[in-house]
Amino acid sequence: MAERFPKGFLFGAATAAYQIEGAAEEDGRTPSIWDTFSHTGHTLNGDSGDVADDFYHRWEDDLKLLHDLGVNAYRFSIGVPRIIPTPDGKPNEAGLDFYEKITDRLLEYGIAPIVTLYHWDLPQYMASADGREGGWLARDTAYRLAEYAGIVAKRLGDRVHTYTTLNEPWCSTYLSYGGTEHAPGLGGGPLAFRAVHHINLAHGLMCEAVRAEAGAKPELSVTCNLQISRGDADAVHRLDLIANRAFLDPMLRGRYPQELFAITKGICDWDFIRDGDLKLINQPIDVLGLNYYSTNLVKMSDRPQFPQSTAASTNPGASDVDFLPTPGPHTDMGWNIDPDALYETLVRLNDDYPGMPLVVTENGIACPDKVEAGPDGVKMVHDDDRIDYLRRHLDAVHRAIEEGADVRGYFAWSLMDNFEWAFGYSKRFGLFYVDYESQERVKKDSFMWYRDFIAEHSAR
Repeated sequence: MAERFPKGFLFGAATAAYQIEGAAEEDGRTPSIWDTFSHTGHTLNGDSGDVADDFYHRWEDDLKLLHDLGVNAYRFSIGVPRIIPTPDGKPNEAGLDFYEKITDRLLEYGIAPIVTLYHWDLPQYMASADGREGGWLARDTAYRLAEYAGIVAKRLGDRVHTYTTLNEPWCSTYLSYGGTEHAPGLGGGPLAFRAVHHINLAHGLMCEAVRAEAGAKPELSVTCNLQISRGDADAVHRLDLIANRAFLDPMLRGRYPQELFAITKGICDWDFIRDGDLKLINQPIDVLGLNYYSTNLVKMSDRPQFPQSTAASTNPGASDVDFLPTPGPHTDMGWNIDPDALYETLVRLNDDYPGMPLVVTENGIACPDKVEAGPDGVKMVHDDDRIDYLRRHLDAVHRAIEEGADVRGYFAWSLMDNFEWAFGYSKRFGLFYVDYESQERVKKDSFMWYRDFIAEHSAR
């Protein structure tokens, strides 16, 4: 692919605070729901983010590596428990100082700071120990996160290129409150819809707070991991309503799809929506972020959508979808590789929400990376599969742009190997390898490939 990307296109890499920082009890930080979740046996091998990549202490060296990569943007998240570690909401100056140093160093390097305000690390004090009260089930959480967003925006101001309110609200609600895969792992079935509405409300309130403190210069965004499905048309449509449009429509259109209410009748009455909420949620934003990794293969099922709901078993509208095995090849996560679906999704978003610029805020692959000794004993990681994955997905982005989609950036996930949530340290997504025992960093072949790609394909 010899074509250049548009002038101003953002080539970046991404990380998240709990996955890389460590220093879990330093400088005033208090536990998040993910600290609790990992410390109570819900992650592989009992792994936690207590140390992770020790980025909190090694950030200067890691940002030098980022600079060597040649990116012009870096997407990182603010650790909420570092900023408001106590229930009184008082700002923690040490936490603010840390992220201010990162922001300023990025600017010195000519790298645009892309700040994610919420990447799943809700302070534990906002939720009960078992997750059944508070958290995203409580309306007040949306207002607490807006206050926090205002604190961050007041300190970092317009030095930040883009403030992203939320990362993957689908995970923060359905996997966290409907299911048990993510913290707090409530497994509450239809209670997830309450969390969905409250996190949507938080998005709108956070947008207002950032604009009030940072002004109009920084861009505002939200990042969604849309469920991209193939298979039975009815199942695809149903999953699109619940997993995608339950977020996109209120945020971008100011309404929930009426079909969503129809298919959840009998299991959720949506009485938590208050007058004026949708106006608050529907704030103007400058860009929509898309995290894309793989697709689903689905068909309709006669199973109840939520087995714990007796109403669901007698409600035809509550029948669920079955997720079928996807054809290969697959990544080390077991996810299929389908670059065409990224192209199709970008074109669809451009058509469905016209005038909304798009950025691919995460895209990457887990590989079983191994360190090898190269010439003169230099350590190397040969990850041809990752290079092929990145090349094909960047080609898909370029095809979407040629098709007319207003795509303005691409961020590889991830800058470095890190704590991969419930999978602990068993999966490696990074452009550079991290030895978790020694904290040594090793550039992978994909690091050099992406660096060269950026140099060749950036518009002069």
